Amino acid sequence: MNPAARALALTAALVGGLLSAPSGARAAEAVCFLACDARDPVHAGQEAFPVPEENLNGRRLVLHVSDVDGMAWGSIDHGVQGDAVWLDRSWDGGRTWEGLLGKASIPGTWTGTRTLMYNISDPGGHRRGLLRACGDAAGVGCTQWVYPAVCDVLCDQTDSGQADGDVQPVPATTLNGRVIRLHTDRAGMAWASVEAGGPGDEVWLDRSWDEGATWPDGSSLGRVTATGTSARTSLFATRDPRGRLYGGVVRACGRASTGPNGSCTAWARPAPARASAAADALMYSYDPFPGWWPSSWWNSAAALTTLIDHGDPRYDWVIGRTFEQNRGTFPAGARGSDPIEGNFASRAIDDSAWWGLAWVAAYDRTGDARYLRMATTIADYVHGYWDTGTCGGGVWWDRERTYKNAVTAGLYLRLAAAVHNRTPGDTAWLDRTRTAASWYLGSGLINSANLVNDGLTRDCRNNGQTVWTYNQGLAIGGLLEAWRATGDGALLDMAGRLADAAVTGLTRDGVLTESCDAGTNTCDDNQKQFKGIFSRYLADLAGVTGRYGEFTTRQAASIWSRARDPLNRIGQRWAGASPDQVDWRTQASGLGALVAAR
Repeated sequence: MNPAARALALTAALVGGLLSAPSGARAAEAVCFLACDARDPVHAGQEAFPVPEENLNGRRLVLHVSDVDGMAWGSIDHGVQGDAVWLDRSWDGGRTWEGLLGKASIPGTWTGTRTLMYNISDPGGHRRGLLRACGDAAGVGCTQWVYPAVCDVLCDQTDSGQADGDVQPVPATTLNGRVIRLHTDRAGMAWASVEAGGPGDEVWLDRSWDEGATWPDGSSLGRVTATGTSARTSLFATRDPRGRLYGGVVRACGRASTGPNGSCTAWARPAPARASAAADALMYSYDPFPGWWPSSWWNSAAALTTLIDHGDPRYDWVIGRTFEQNRGTFPAGARGSDPIEGNFASRAIDDSAWWGLAWVAAYDRTGDARYLRMATTIADYVHGYWDTGTCGGGVWWDRERTYKNAVTAGLYLRLAAAVHNRTPGDTAWLDRTRTAASWYLGSGLINSANLVNDGLTRDCRNNGQTVWTYNQGLAIGGLLEAWRATGDGALLDMAGRLADAAVTGLTRDGVLTESCDAGTNTCDDNQKQFKGIFSRYLADLAGVTGRYGEFTTRQAASIWSRARDPLNRIGQRWAGASPDQVDWRTQASGLGALVAAR
């Protein structure tokens, strides 16, 4: 048990002898979201009162909420010494609850007191909570639970006649001749229906925040009894932006009035739009307290960049959260095998550069100068490993200076040019961009087929190793950004030649395919994300040249029809083959292709 949880458990034990919790109360578990439970309300970012205060024998019992923090606290006023206030928190819709959270008693000659703040929801643990303030003042009373209904575009229990479209994401299920269907619409709302039945049949939705493993606060939603041969529920949301829960899944269930008792469809996530659906599924794996996608450091930078490219304002908070939680220092093992030394620097030079590009994207998205300052700081760090003593230039892959490779060269070129293009009056980064572009083109990394091999030998020759899609993409993106910086048309021409070579040389039956996608091969955690990175930079080139639209459209169509499951999880093999690999890295990669095709 961690210290915070131990403290909460001890508090509950101490006060348990002083105040009996109502029936249904249970031991508390510490929750950390943007902050951990038991935070002083003086740090609250806002104060709102979404439920009415209660008059408890002349005392004012109030629930205070800060949505920007995702936390709440309770207060009692007009009281006397010994009056108490605390919070209850439920994870199952109010059937049971953690009681006595932050219990405080009015001391001395005071007339009021307040609790500490507690988290309402637990996105990292995929749980949606309810909170209420309770008090004991010559009797026990509580406010209403806060946010019992989920609200997104519409709120829970909206009439299904307001649905925007009708998609059935999974096959219907049958039950003694009845047909039970799950429906979703373009707003991400869901409802259930039963057909070909009779009076007394029932139909409802189940909703889960942990991909169908449990559904304690979402069972039997909108349960309705048929009076004729059919019935349908009202609408229910599958995303809770207030609680930062974006990846809810639903299923339709029913019970026949006669015969076999019940049946449910498969679980599904709505797909209001391709990229939005993929982004919701990616956000399922984001852990907001540490502010990253555990447990891959550079992959988190690439996933964040893709999420920024998607451009949904619901996720803008993730940018600042990731920045603030990760710009410090971390020991080896906390964010990867290497220590992180502050400002996203580590011995892996390419890892640092990935974060530099993420903060360039963040600056472009928000206009916040702190992101450009960080990108420039990282670019300075990477530039420190530019070395003309070996191969006439190029950036070393690692601090030990063991390898000059395509990924670090492409990252540096893109980052140097990006910093110049966003820094008024700059000349230093412009000079570095020209030097890096010239070196890249003459380095030998690009082979005779205009494909980029992995790196150089110690005697500075192309090593003939695997042509990875992300190296091809970074070369395209680096040369394109360098063209923007310098106006040199030869760089844009070469970016086009590299793209043309990839479209034919890195595909199978028109679908982008990594070498580790073939046969029974598997891709490691790095390789899982390569194709999405290629897609980002090809899309950037397409925006300049007007070409490659058909190619990007084909990738998105193949992903959507062949590499996606009912929860909108995207696999490694975009052509849809087995065995496949599915995790947040493959999800970020697929999202990159869907964004590219918009």
